[in-house]
Amino acid sequence: QVQLVESGGGLVQAGGSLRLSCAASGGTFSMYAMAWFRQAPGKEREFIAAISWRGTNTYYGDSVKGRFTISRDNAKNTVYLQMNSLKPEDTAVYYCSGREGPYSDYVSRYEFWGQGTQVTVSS
Repeated sequence: QVQLVESGGGLVQAGGSLRLSCAASGGTFSMYAMAWFRQAPGKEREFIAAISWRGTNTYYGDSVKGRFTISRDNAKNTVYLQMNSLKPEDTAVYYCSGREGPYSDYVSRYEFWGQGTQVTVSS
């Protein structure tokens, strides 16, 4: 059973930066496509970014293109989300997820999920 644990969330002012990390255990991390989603109160879970199992391909949601960067270190079983130029509307719980097979922007296609980490951006 794959376990994912996110860290790095917190409170930041608008325009600031945060880096989220997601550590995986219990599976073969290098075989999984990984992604980040977020969910704000009263809203559906939103796709943020995905990365292929080798890290050669990345894919971003329109709301974060040019501001967020997803990356991975297979030697450390960790995927990262660098978030720059943060806005109040980025406030949400951020979730790490993984799946066997190609990356996707659909919530339902991901098999493994972390517990989430809160990101709050103040204006």
